[in-house]
Amino acid sequence: MEDRTETSLIALRRILRATELNARTLARATGLTTPQLIVLEIVAAAGRATPKDIAGNAGVGQATATSLVDKLEARGLVTRTRSERDKRVVWVAPTEVGRALLTAAPDPLQKTFSEQFQALPDWEQGMIVAALERVGAMLNAGALDAAPLLDVGAVDRK
Repeated sequence: MEDRTETSLIALRRILRATELNARTLARATGLTTPQLIVLEIVAAAGRATPKDIAGNAGVGQATATSLVDKLEARGLVTRTRSERDKRVVWVAPTEVGRALLTAAPDPLQKTFSEQFQALPDWEQGMIVAALERVGAMLNAGALDAAPLLDVGAVDRK
């Protein structure tokens, strides 16, 4: 039984390290955090998006999405413009610099995971979800707020 405990802890550590290494690779290549890259991808894919749309697609709160957009705008990767019809609506759009950065950026780890996970049969996906939820509960992490991003640290960090 001890052997399985050790094997489980090693597997968890490998997941944490893979997440950390991917975040570092992304930061070196782009200067962005994983959540910032995800927001930039959402905006670029849509052409333009509201902070509310960004929050919904990224799985984060609207305040977090706004904070991430602030950081991207400060780097010249996105622009904000007010709607002509409704001045309360703010549109976020990628700049050419932002689009170029996306082209050169490595894939975030959750994209790799998502592609492989989606290829699994439904029963296997269910087993993995159940096992991961159980592990989260064993680590007393069930009540923690978490976005669907494989990243370390706060989502809206610098």
